[in-house]
Amino acid sequence: MRFTINKEAFLKALTTVGHAIPAKPVIALLTNFRLELNEKGLEILGSDNEITIRSTVPYKIGQIEVIRGAGLGGALVNAHMLTEIVRRMEGDEISMEIIDDSVAKIDDGTGSSFRLISAKAEEYPDIDLEEDGQVFEAKCDALTLLVDQSAFAASTKDQRPILTALNLEAAGDGQLIATATDSARLARKSIHIDSDVRFRCNVKARIFSDIVRLFEGSEYVKVAISASKALFSFDNTVVATRLVAGDYPVTKAIIPTSFNYFLEVNAQELVNAMGRVSILSEKDSAVKLSMREDECEIYAKNERSGSANERIQTFSFNGERLEVSFNPQFVIDAIKALRADDVTLCFQAEMKPFVVKNPRDDSIVELITPMRTY
Repeated sequence: MRFTINKEAFLKALTTVGHAIPAKPVIALLTNFRLELNEKGLEILGSDNEITIRSTVPYKIGQIEVIRGAGLGGALVNAHMLTEIVRRMEGDEISMEIIDDSVAKIDDGTGSSFRLISAKAEEYPDIDLEEDGQVFEAKCDALTLLVDQSAFAASTKDQRPILTALNLEAAGDGQLIATATDSARLARKSIHIDSDVRFRCNVKARIFSDIVRLFEGSEYVKVAISASKALFSFDNTVVATRLVAGDYPVTKAIIPTSFNYFLEVNAQELVNAMGRVSILSEKDSAVKLSMREDECEIYAKNERSGSANERIQTFSFNGERLEVSFNPQFVIDAIKALRADDVTLCFQAEMKPFVVKNPRDDSIVELITPMRTY
């Protein structure tokens, strides 16, 4: 294999695929990129067994020649070293040649030259990147919003692996619904898709968040959901991830539909107040929100440090006096996800789960379980 390639296009692809290279691989070969120059261009592939990324640098972009002097073939080359070499080289083009299936020679025509130990491409594990199952197309910004407004509520603990996932559901009605919960809070977001696909699957929330970060500059993404994987194709990149096995908890029934108390409040003022008061609360401890028609106050107490309270100035409260204790970070995360100037907190009772919502957007629901304080 040999080629001369535009440095900018090469580095962009290396950086994209580099997101799949594990820091501590179980399989030593996964520290490498698999490079293959074929009739499509230069395909660069990396995987950590949870996520696989393949990015293709075409021979031409528009009328601009990107790859020249091509000799087809493939090789495995250390991902970190290759990326750093290309990043630091000063030439506008990078030449690469595989010698005797064991050495990758890299230079930029300005005097910089490197030789890296390489291996045969055939030694890389077989990875399924076939597009099968239920297939639909979505706008990249819409799918990114779906993930951003829901994935944060997934669990980060592995005791219940299913709760580390973002549950995706399509019922053939043109809606894609994402649900995440760590059992103490829940986030649900829906977007419109021009498809009547039907499926339910679980994608690890952390990985899904990483995938949508790769959409930058892309307009549409094709998504394929099969029995074992989710595949995302956009521009010249394909990303695959294994699904999380198991049945996701049934959550529809726990979202209340009627409420007895409503607090309308400026989102930023509430976030700022909770942030200040929670300085005195320890991790995962509660702050208390006290509400009545003429007063809204947040306070926290720490037996070792003291207490704090703050009054909210911009609010409207409907209902009898109510006090609710909760994890302040959960409410802050929910409000930030809503991306609204004003939010409404809807309550049934002191110890019943409550809803934080954007009064102008019914596509998203944030549910939080109160904490018992004494």
